[in-house]
Parts: sequence; C-alpha cells; structure tokens
Amino acid sequence: MDAGSVNSSNKIQSRSPLQERFLHRKPSGENLDRFIPNRSAMDFDYAHFMLTEGRKGKENPAATSSPSRVAYQKQLAEAFNMNRTRILAFKNKPPTIVDPIPKEFFSSSVNQSKPAKPRRHIPQSSERTLDAPELVDDFYLNLLDWGSANVLAIALSNTVYLWDASNGSTSELVTIDEEDGPVTSVNWAPDGRHIAVGLNNSDVQIWDSTANRQLRTLKGCHRSRVDALAWNNHILTTGGMDGKIINNDVRVRDHIVETYRGHQQEVCGLKWSASGQQLASGGNDNLLFIWDRSMASSNAPTQWLHRMEDHTAAVKALAWCPFQSNLLASGGGGGDRCIKFWNTHTGACLNSVDTGSQVCSLLWSKHERELLSSHGFTQNQLTLWKYPSMVKMAELTGHTSRVLFMAQSPDGCTVASAAGDETLRFWNVFGTPEVAKPAAKSNPEPFAHLSRIR
Repeated sequence: MDAGSVNSSNKIQSRSPLQERFLHRKPSGENLDRFIPNRSAMDFDYAHFMLTEGRKGKENPAATSSPSRVAYQKQLAEAFNMNRTRILAFKNKPPTIVDPIPKEFFSSSVNQSKPAKPRRHIPQSSERTLDAPELVDDFYLNLLDWGSANVLAIALSNTVYLWDASNGSTSELVTIDEEDGPVTSVNWAPDGRHIAVGLNNSDVQIWDSTANRQLRTLKGCHRSRVDALAWNNHILTTGGMDGKIINNDVRVRDHIVETYRGHQQEVCGLKWSASGQQLASGGNDNLLFIWDRSMASSNAPTQWLHRMEDHTAAVKALAWCPFQSNLLASGGGGGDRCIKFWNTHTGACLNSVDTGSQVCSLLWSKHERELLSSHGFTQNQLTLWKYPSMVKMAELTGHTSRVLFMAQSPDGCTVASAAGDETLRFWNVFGTPEVAKPAAKSNPEPFAHLSRIR
C-alpha cells in the first residue's frame, strides 16, 4: 500500500461518529471575496465513501428510493450519456439493404467477364518447301493461285503446274510454245475447275483442269503481255502492259464487253470485291483506280469511280477486306514501301504504314482481323499485322530473294509463297479456325413427324 493510502486510513480512524465538520475560518481580515479551496484540507477518500457506500446497508436498500426519483435519474443519465455500459461495444447488425432493382433484370454477360482469348502460336518456319525452278523473277507478273478445289497452280517459265494439296500430287496442265511464252499470269475461276492462263503474246487461254483440255483462247484483248487476271462469275477481267483493262464474257463469241481506260502504264494488280460490284486496279504508273460495275458501258471507255495518286511506286499488291466490304488494302513498290487502307465508297485514305521494303503481295485472314504482306529487299520476309492497330504479330523469314507471290488455301489457314529464289514455301500463319458450336435444338412442333392429321 502506498503512502497516500496510509495517511487516508489514519484520518478516517481519528474521526468521531455523529460529529459535524466545519471548515476552520481564518481571521476576517484574511477573508477575501473569492473562495479558493485548499486541497490539503479536503479528505477525498472520506467524501467518496460517504457518497457511495456510506448510505448503503441493510437499513438503506436501493429500493427505498421513490419510483419517480429512479425514473428521473435514468432520464438524466441518458441525457448526459452517463450510461457507460455501451462504450466501445458492438451494435446490432444493421438491417439488410433491399435492392430496388432485382438482379434478374440484368444480363448474366454484364456480371461475368469474358475469358481472355489465348494467344495463338505462329510457327516461325515454313512447314513445307517445294522447288520452283525457272520461276520468272518479275515484280509485275502474277504466277501463283490457289483454287477453291484445293489445287495450287504455279507458272514456271512456259509451263503451268498443278499441285493437289489434298494428296501432294503434281501434274502438268500446259506447256506454251517458246514464241508465245512465257506464262505471265494464272487465275482460278470460282468453281475451282476452270483456270485462265495469260501469255506474253497477249493471248488468254481458258482450261478445264479436270478434263485437262483447253476450252478457248481469248484474242484481241491487248497488244502485249497480260500481267493480271481476275474472275467475277462468268466475267474474266484482264489487265495488260498496254494499260487497258478489259471485261471478257467467256460464254459468248464476242467476249469483250467493257473496257476500262485510266492507267498510262502496265496494269499489274486486279482484284474484284466480294460483291462483284467494284474492281480495284493498280499499275506501274503509281495509280490506284476503283471501278464500279454499274457504271460500265460497252459503247465507250468506262469512267472510274475513284482515282488515287497517293502511292509513289508501282501498285501491284491489292486485297479486299473480308469483314468490311468497302475496305481495300494496297501496297507500293520499292520507292513507296507503304501499305495503305482505303474507303472505296468515298475514296478516302484511312491509314498508311511504311513497311520499310517493297510490298509485293497482300492477303487478309479469313478468320481474324489480320493482314499478311510479303516483301523484297532487305529481309525478303512475310509480315503478319494486327488490324487496325497495324502492330507486327510475326515476321516469317526463310526466302533468300524477294517474295513475289502469295496465295491462300480455301480453308484460310495456310499461305503459299513463291520467291525469286525459286522455292515455294507453305506457312501455317493464320492458324486453324475455331469450330463453331452447334446451335441449340428447339423443341419440335407437336405432330411434326406427321404429314397431315385426319
């Protein structure tokens, strides 16, 4: 027990019961008008005892207080926050908030985030390489095409070869005479059976690949070699070194039905849109034209829809976008090196990307928003771009000379490339398409299996 407690207990024992306490007053001369208490003269322990325990006992139970006094003390304690039993105590759990809008009104797709699509692996090397001896190293020609029947056609000097991708077999379609060759362009018809072969002597031959026989020869279209071919149903469009573009109806004797005049030099690129309403043409005059089928006339040279002069080198690489009908990609030669994107409805250039090298060919993916380009010096690479950001996804190398031609398999997964190094390479660049989930079967109609009810 400390000293303070000892002194207090001694004072309590010295007091006599029933004795009134008075404060000792000093002479009146020392009394001032302000009372200043003297703490040393106060017995706090005795005061506390009298206030708390002194009035308690058998004779003074708490029940002797009147009900009104108890009620008053309770109200006073609540008013002055004297009820200390709830300090730092947990309150009751708040009531559950009722959502004014039920969750059933929201789609489950909003609340559940879509899982991230795994990144596709792109092989950096070709899966197969074939020899292509005597492949003509000429930027302006078009010597490779992959038909809808999964047969690849390639022209090597004066001969057209067919390679069946389903079994890997090779056959010879035709060999042109020396005075008429070499072969300058090949293009499959949409049926995958008929193929057009353009020659250096300005003729165009139509062949039936299944029967391995020539059906007809289109003469009088051009004055010199035929560099570009493009089918639009029964219309075969040809572009030549003379700068003319001609629509030929292969069903009739007089096959020339329309002539497009605009290019001043060799036409090296021709592509019809998927709808067959617009034709894109590129030439050695650095010009890109858009022609509209509805404006075609057999009586007079047809006026173009748009004339683009943005490229600064020959325009051979052309590719229509498969997911946006009015979007066209074009590539420029060694002095330009750019891939440009066009709105063919308005003729506006949407974007231009400098690739750093000659753009020889362009292909859109059929399954993803991606574009593949083939290039010349210095890397002779194939570049895969993500559209529309045009971020490089992959660069495929292996060719030792400029990659002049590209063709895409019917399923859109494999790309064949032919280069000046006389090799034909196959790349699994676009990957395997995702298998579509089967549609949910609806409940069959009652009695659907009966033709009629009697």
